[in-house]
Amino acid sequence: MADPWLALEFGADPAERIAQVGAAHEAFLTAGTTTGRVRDVVRRSWERSALLDPEATAPVDLTDDALADYRAAHPLNRVLPLFRDLLGGIALDGAHLMAVCDADGRLLWVEGHPGVLRHAERMNFVPGARWDEAHAGTNAPGTALAVDHSVQIFATEHFVRPVQRWTCAAAPIHDPATGRLLGAIDITGGDHLATPQSLALVRATARAAEAFLAGAPTEPDVLHVAALGRDEAELRVAGRRIRLGRRHSELLVLLLDHPEGRTGEQLGLDLYGDDRLHPVTLRAELSRLRRALGDELLDSRPYRLRPAVRADFRTVTELLEGGDAAGALRAYPGPLLPGSDAPGVTRLRRLVDGQLRAAVLAAADPALLTAWTATPTGADDLAAWQALARALPPGAPRRPLALARARQLAEEYDLPRATFLQRRGS
Repeated sequence: MADPWLALEFGADPAERIAQVGAAHEAFLTAGTTTGRVRDVVRRSWERSALLDPEATAPVDLTDDALADYRAAHPLNRVLPLFRDLLGGIALDGAHLMAVCDADGRLLWVEGHPGVLRHAERMNFVPGARWDEAHAGTNAPGTALAVDHSVQIFATEHFVRPVQRWTCAAAPIHDPATGRLLGAIDITGGDHLATPQSLALVRATARAAEAFLAGAPTEPDVLHVAALGRDEAELRVAGRRIRLGRRHSELLVLLLDHPEGRTGEQLGLDLYGDDRLHPVTLRAELSRLRRALGDELLDSRPYRLRPAVRADFRTVTELLEGGDAAGALRAYPGPLLPGSDAPGVTRLRRLVDGQLRAAVLAAADPALLTAWTATPTGADDLAAWQALARALPPGAPRRPLALARARQLAEEYDLPRATFLQRRGS
């Protein structure tokens, strides 16, 4: 297939495909395995959804005034007229729905013909409902958010059975200034929606939304820094994207961690970690960093950044401070400047990772533990794999994998078998 995100190959019989995938879905629920008849994007989504009851209904967590206030404050509220202009005809043709969700899969708007809306209400496809994979299983908006890519989900590819009469196509939408995921745009209807045109339409609508947001007034002099999961930080400011070298990335992160400013001696210790402060080298590096950022962005005496700053690692810690472990994990693509051995960066990296890990372990949520063990930091985390094995029910498809990985790590760490069993809770 030329496009793996499309549900049907050209010329495929929809009824035959529904039967094939339906049989694979039942086999997965029974044995936890899939056949080659299932697309990779769907198979991986089923595995992520395996903890759900296949008869589950998406929960509604916002209604009435709370929903109205939340929608009014959401960035995609500004784009709603554009969505209606581009997809309004589809939403009112009696066969389709247009839906917009936030980055957590929460439906903000669902619009269409009243008769189609009534059918959708039976499966809680309504504003305020959570349609991320953790709550609704495989579905176009939820899976588009999970993989950060536009996708079609066709009939029996849905994990939850009550949704399998529908077909949908969705595309993620990002903040053009920061790259942060804002949500997704979706169209939902019958089997006839499984065409290249529907996927192209949501892709084009998402790009149009991002272009609209890029032209909207923004807060001036705001720095956006991405430093998680990458050895070299990327800085976005005033429409520019600047990729910094390793040493400049370290300096920028250290300055971000100390908005009150740092002296040259303090920066030297954070950067080099000994009594040899290399003042000449440090001043040269700061001078080059100032040229990269622009003279108006970096102060001296003490060294500090002038404008407001938004950094991805700060977002993670702020979400954790607010008790949102799931949001923090979604905002975490990997460790802070993982290739850096600068003492100040190393300490901050351990702090961010440690806080996130502690929150995930404390939650004891199988979905969070699964996501954490999929990160570079969590992949070798014995305690997390043990916690995941304990949290999963005996029949869950991922439980044998969690047990095997925990056993493997225990052997690599040369732990006594009795210790491993005790920690497993066996």
